[in-house]
Amino acid sequence: MKIYSHYKYVFQMQFLRNAGFLIFMALMQILISIGIVIGFTYLMPSPDTHSILYLATGAPTIILIFTGLVILPQQVGTSKTDGFMEFMRTWPVNRSVILSADTTIWLLITIPGIVVASFIAHLLYQPGYDISWTIVPALLMIALTSIGVGYGLSYLLSPTTSLALSQVIVFGALMFSPVNFPMDRLPEWLQTLHEVLPIYSMAEVMRTSLASSTFDASLGNYINLLIWCVLGYGGAIYILNRK
Repeated sequence: MKIYSHYKYVFQMQFLRNAGFLIFMALMQILISIGIVIGFTYLMPSPDTHSILYLATGAPTIILIFTGLVILPQQVGTSKTDGFMEFMRTWPVNRSVILSADTTIWLLITIPGIVVASFIAHLLYQPGYDISWTIVPALLMIALTSIGVGYGLSYLLSPTTSLALSQVIVFGALMFSPVNFPMDRLPEWLQTLHEVLPIYSMAEVMRTSLASSTFDASLGNYINLLIWCVLGYGGAIYILNRK
């Protein structure tokens, strides 16, 4: 009960502090998801069903990547700059409770964008969704990995560096990551890099969950996400506990 009580109060404090920003970001993610599903089709002369399916299954992944690896580091950087992180370290609660409450908030703001993107894609294009029972575990795994890595990087790096890195990730995730297109379109060296980085595994797990009859994620994709998730949260907790 003590842990739950701490979790509730930390959640309330963090939510009330960032309520306006979080609502704004939820709306922005809805616009981004619509832009990916609809806007990217204008880059294709005659998009086929397979291409549409990549966009329809890629949009939720992009939303989770943006949340954990782009927006979150910027928010943590702001907390560092205004001294709020140092204030958090004075709270008489377990550091994992702080991360758990924050993670819940970031998870909640991704839901509207994911739902809207999937609904619009189905309504306009009927891309061929075949939703698997793994959809909820997959969403949680991808979200936790993205948020965990975002926390690890933002707590480890300075606000300026984490901001610069988040901008690189935005550009890389949209243009040079096999989220909205097949991996084999990339040069071999970039394919090898994505086998190690978590973004490709996030996309594969998401695709398999939304269109299980078309895509199939490997065990290695799940292991990759698990490793990055543990590294991210482990590093964040270590830094928060450091005097």
